[in-house]
Amino acid sequence: MTRILIVDDHPIVRQGLTAIFEDDPDLEPVGDVATIDEAIARAPELQPDVIVLDLDMPPGVRGASGVTRIREALGIPILIFTAYEAEELVLDAIDAGAAGYLLKGAPAADIRRAACDVASGGSYLSPKIAGVVMARAAGRRSAVLSKREAEVLRLAGDGRSNKQIAQALSLSEATVKFHLNSAFAKLGADNRAQAVRIALERGLL
Repeated sequence: MTRILIVDDHPIVRQGLTAIFEDDPDLEPVGDVATIDEAIARAPELQPDVIVLDLDMPPGVRGASGVTRIREALGIPILIFTAYEAEELVLDAIDAGAAGYLLKGAPAADIRRAACDVASGGSYLSPKIAGVVMARAAGRRSAVLSKREAEVLRLAGDGRSNKQIAQALSLSEATVKFHLNSAFAKLGADNRAQAVRIALERGLL
């Protein structure tokens, strides 16, 4: 039996989810609360296997911060159930530790399946959300730097000028500038410092 704690500030959403989970003999909604503080306080007593969480919670908790609070306090798998589909909100929630992301309006069967998958240690993404994640992953793959671009950017990160980089690599300054601009475009950076930071974060240098 999969035990579920519902965390949403709208009573009608909590009631609807409770009804959906009660229709499955393998799912048990053990509680529903309106705030993250209530979830953290009651979870030890309710012993849920998964927490179904809205991203926009009172008082003033929106996005990944709610996921982080629950993960740090309870360590229980989290399934996001929200109306928000903005790319940054999705990716921030997943980065914060959410194991699933489901959009409100999803069919009941998908909601039940998502709760089961997340509770069992798996993950679940709405088709539309999966598209967002895959598009970002494809963008990151396309941002792989060439060997020369990485060399130029590494030296730029050491504080060397275009002239110094050109001398170190036996290139013309125009070629150095070309490689830098190419790296900027791939990384979505506006300047050297930003490009170096992004490249380091992505393990490209």
